[in-house]
Amino acid sequence: MAAKEKIVSFINSYLNVSRISDASRNGIQVDGRDSVRKIAFGVSLSLELIKRSVAKEADMIIVHHGLVWDKPFVVKGPLKEKIELLLKNGISLLAYHLPLDMHPKIGHNAQIMKMLGASRIKPFGEYNKQKIGYRGEFKRPRNLNDIVKILNVRLFSKSIVYRFGPPKIKTLGVISGGAERMFEQAIEEGLNLYITGEVCEQIQETARENKINFISAGHYNSEKPGIWALEKLIKSRFRVKTEFIDIPNPV
Repeated sequence: MAAKEKIVSFINSYLNVSRISDASRNGIQVDGRDSVRKIAFGVSLSLELIKRSVAKEADMIIVHHGLVWDKPFVVKGPLKEKIELLLKNGISLLAYHLPLDMHPKIGHNAQIMKMLGASRIKPFGEYNKQKIGYRGEFKRPRNLNDIVKILNVRLFSKSIVYRFGPPKIKTLGVISGGAERMFEQAIEEGLNLYITGEVCEQIQETARENKINFISAGHYNSEKPGIWALEKLIKSRFRVKTEFIDIPNPV
């Protein structure tokens, strides 16, 4: 068992929440019971995730995509049902958006770089005057097919791949989630490969015209690694039970 406030304070500090500008309200979004025995982890808060967390007797839920963003909202329909279910069961909700994208150790992008065995990692991908992704290199160029296989196996993904760059990859950039709109930054830096979550219609021809490889591993799947790493960290730091609840989403 651990105190809720100690868990919240630790994560907020570790992820440098106060220093990061974000559309998400990072940290605690719904206040539940003071003592925490079990924490459920997930990528995106949904009614299904809450119901499964209740069934697993969780006292806290930690996600990447939470409920509270920077625009006004009306509490009705499914949103009302989510909040009611959390409050009824005394479950705290914590959410960490950009802080979990950009963290140099447990962030999604840093974890994907680690997964692929890249080195010489540097911040990459400017968004709202802050870099939220990473670029890196392989000591020896790696076959693009091998990279795709690793992502598909480790992330349980079915990646969309545009093979218009070199088949052997030396340099790459990674920005998880919906960062296809930041593809131009990878092109400007002359990278061999850009990895993100989502893809839109014009990406295929942009990749072809600029002779660069592009991988879309899925928004959901590309943003599991940081949640997994955060779960591992919290489990090692506090005397609590933890469980990642997977709500598969191919997008």
